[in-house]
Amino acid sequence: MQTKKYTLLLTMFILFMGSAFAQKSTAVYDVYDTVVVTRKGMPQQNEFWNNNYNYPSKPRNMWEVGVSGGLFNIFGDVASITPTMGFSAHVRKSLGHLFSVRMQYVYGTAKGLNWKAAGNFANNEPLSQYYSAPTSFGTTTIPGRAAEVVYYNYKNRTQDLSLQLLMAVNNINFYKQKSNWNIYIGGGFGATAYETKTNARNESTGITYSALYTDLYNNTDFKYKNRRDILKKLKAGMDKTYEEAAENHGERKPKIGSQTLDFSATGIIGISYRLAKRINISLEDRQTFVKDDLMDGQQWQEHPYGDGVLTTGFDSYNYLSLGLNFNLGSKSVEPLWWLNPLDYVYSELNKPKHQQIPKPTYEDADADGVIDQLDREPNTPSGVGVDTHGVTRDSDGDGVPDNIDKQLVTPTECQPVDADGVGKCPEPECCKNPPAPLAPECPADYPSLTFKPKTTGIGADLKSLMVNVATKLKANPKCNITINGYPEASKAAQAVCQKRVDAVKMYLVQKEGISADRITTNCEIGGGDKDTIDIKSN
Repeated sequence: MQTKKYTLLLTMFILFMGSAFAQKSTAVYDVYDTVVVTRKGMPQQNEFWNNNYNYPSKPRNMWEVGVSGGLFNIFGDVASITPTMGFSAHVRKSLGHLFSVRMQYVYGTAKGLNWKAAGNFANNEPLSQYYSAPTSFGTTTIPGRAAEVVYYNYKNRTQDLSLQLLMAVNNINFYKQKSNWNIYIGGGFGATAYETKTNARNESTGITYSALYTDLYNNTDFKYKNRRDILKKLKAGMDKTYEEAAENHGERKPKIGSQTLDFSATGIIGISYRLAKRINISLEDRQTFVKDDLMDGQQWQEHPYGDGVLTTGFDSYNYLSLGLNFNLGSKSVEPLWWLNPLDYVYSELNKPKHQQIPKPTYEDADADGVIDQLDREPNTPSGVGVDTHGVTRDSDGDGVPDNIDKQLVTPTECQPVDADGVGKCPEPECCKNPPAPLAPECPADYPSLTFKPKTTGIGADLKSLMVNVATKLKANPKCNITINGYPEASKAAQAVCQKRVDAVKMYLVQKEGISADRITTNCEIGGGDKDTIDIKSN
């Protein structure tokens, strides 16, 4: 019932805070606002206003003070009991838009209880004085009493004061004026003071928990799945007094009262959300490392049995917190980690207020039609054509102005050019490698010669046709012919065919003067009429 009541109160508080600060500040830093400039920064600001220096003075900005509460736990040799709580308070000041320094005080209480039994605790004096532990000499710490087991437990009270350097991660934004979220990381160094106690016996009766420990050890299956039942039985059988000082360094380390004092190093990551110009909430996780293994009151390994060896590594503690932070200060801007330093730059680019713009002039000394303020060639000769920048026109880009260029359009492949703008073009590929001459067109209309059956002689009618063939061969001296006959399959027919084609060839060679190497003969069985001789161009 109490838990529900506190949950309801917390919900109502969050809703109230959300409505109270719903009107978020939209104001941004104005670089021309003298109210936020410190007296020390005014000389620089005046130099900036007079355009003698590029950067304005850093504005006076608010301090942040805050408080937080959350979970505080120790990472050591004894398992933590959760939840255990912590509290912190801090003051923070920006060094610039990225970095800030913070002084933080943390107070936390942590508890721990192991579900596994331990028997090698002879060197742990606060326990070995009440419980019998084996020694390296084969005896026990309580003579005449058998070796026992214990369940390590502790209650720790820690205070820490540290100086930290924090860095904002997301306040430099190229696409947004500012964000209501601020992510930061950081680290620091400080001093940690702690005191650890253990629940070794019932404070009211003075009786130890030997019977409870022995019964659990002898009658419990020590498996991970049973850890909750074991812890439940331990808590039910033990009181909550933590009356005995746990193992500590005694006078071997500095102390503040009864607390051991140690040097510590801290790593931090967090995120803040701005509710209004002067208030924000934050969620932060802080891990602190101390060169000390007794924050949980335990530093001995279980082996070798009877001769305790120190555990490896040191203890550390974690503080996961939810905080409420306030910005304090008058005539000041918000802490600089909330401001985007590019805001002024983009504002000046969009609506210039501070730029030194030269007075426009419209003189044109060389009368080329382009004013001197924009003329890239202020001494162009009179009457010479120019481009839009006032530079003498060079249409073909050969480096010779058009007014003296004797070849106004010189192809790129013909450049560079001579002083008159005339280029030397390379010889075309077609001239370097001329194509091979085309083969001559030879006649295809030679006549066919028909012999009388079984005859091989050339009659008058065939001779007239032969004259026509010879005329065409003489007119085309590079053309050759083949004389084809088509005998039957018999040897007699083939012999007649061969005599006929030889007779035609000899007539053309001997009577018409055609070179014999231009004429070939061929008899092909069944290729045509047996009494016909065809003449074809090769």
